[in-house]
Amino acid sequence: MSIAPRKHISWASRWTFILAATGSAVGLGNIWKFPYVAGDNGGGAFVLVYLLCVAIIGLPVLIAEILLGREGRSNPVDTMLTIARRSDVSKLWTVVGVMGALAGLMIMSFYSVVGGWILEYITEAAKGSFSGNSAETISSYFEQSLLPDRNLQFAWHSLFTLITFSVVAAGVVNGIGMAVRILMPLLALLLLVLLGYSSQYGEFMQAVEFMFRPDFSRLSADAVLVAMGHAFFTLSLGMGAIMVYGSYMPDKAPIAGTAITIALLDTVIAIIAGLVIFPLVFANGISPQAGPGLMFASMPLAFSQMPMGDVFATFFFTLVGIAALSSAISLLEPAVAWIDEHSNINRPGASGIVGVIVWAGGIACIYVDNVFDTLDFVTTNVLLPLGGLAMAIFVGWKMKRKLAKTQLGELNFYQFNLWYAVLRVFTPLGILAVFIYQLWPFMQSWAAAVM
Repeated sequence: MSIAPRKHISWASRWTFILAATGSAVGLGNIWKFPYVAGDNGGGAFVLVYLLCVAIIGLPVLIAEILLGREGRSNPVDTMLTIARRSDVSKLWTVVGVMGALAGLMIMSFYSVVGGWILEYITEAAKGSFSGNSAETISSYFEQSLLPDRNLQFAWHSLFTLITFSVVAAGVVNGIGMAVRILMPLLALLLLVLLGYSSQYGEFMQAVEFMFRPDFSRLSADAVLVAMGHAFFTLSLGMGAIMVYGSYMPDKAPIAGTAITIALLDTVIAIIAGLVIFPLVFANGISPQAGPGLMFASMPLAFSQMPMGDVFATFFFTLVGIAALSSAISLLEPAVAWIDEHSNINRPGASGIVGVIVWAGGIACIYVDNVFDTLDFVTTNVLLPLGGLAMAIFVGWKMKRKLAKTQLGELNFYQFNLWYAVLRVFTPLGILAVFIYQLWPFMQSWAAAVM
């Protein structure tokens, strides 16, 4: 395999990279999962454990993935090959980059279907469809109207994929960079507007207590493992997106400080999302245990009962759509970068090839039973944890230490060695625990079937 020549593409500024990486990290899980699992697993106690897990698991791998990208200055596949050669280790480490790019395509195949659902809800909210209907009609719309209509899902999935393709095809600077400079401030603005609405018309203090009152009696071993898993998955690690974004990072930008900023922004957005959702949930007597159903069943019902509900429901689903789109963009980039750097095909053509692949995968998710769930299971439970684990081991044990030290020049002796020690020992153990925890129910079912 030949290594493509280095392309000196760079983000317009350090903040563009921060916005792009934060956009990759902020996804649907930030909108419903973090607030729910925090409130259901000890509130403030869970938040403290989660922050500790971010420091031990998420942040070290985030720093490692960024520095790999900037050191390699290429797509994830060639980055791993380049650094393996510089470190005099096996070229088989290239598989980590291949696995990450493949995971991104698999995730995008079903993520684009979910993105299509969100576009449908934006349209329905803007039309006022949730006002004046019965609670049963509103809450059952997703299960009884949207999911059975596969042709409607196909249309919205196609549109979401086309939007994502168009951004990526326009390039790193004029496409992705420009998009995140618009999308992420808009996301923040919508969050703050919805926060004001929620505090005015919802049970705000009840939501604050639900999310933040420490209850260590509910902080079980399972809750700690959930915190560890969310700390890893929320930062969009293990699939090469952060690595390829890091390859466009300016040389003088501080990696560690930038990574900390991304992790903080990701956490703050998740917390504010909870303070938007749960006051409305409690004000309408809806169970906070609804999980993903909060988004497509409970929230339309909550908005339908409140002043100017249609307007703010439209704002809410637009917010969710922005979170989905900013993540989707990063899912395409590793594979697009590889094709762009390994062929005479221009970037729009490379984006078109990748776009068609994930579009076809999305069609399979819609029309073929179990494809959606299978892709979700394989990526979430296998590919992403293995990718993150492999990156931690590669940077901590195989990559030449001087390469990492050069990229992290802003850290002093003690700071670098603390990060290095955590990455080598505690981070792999944490990811391995998450990997086993995620697969344990499947392993038990398999063992029971065999016996």
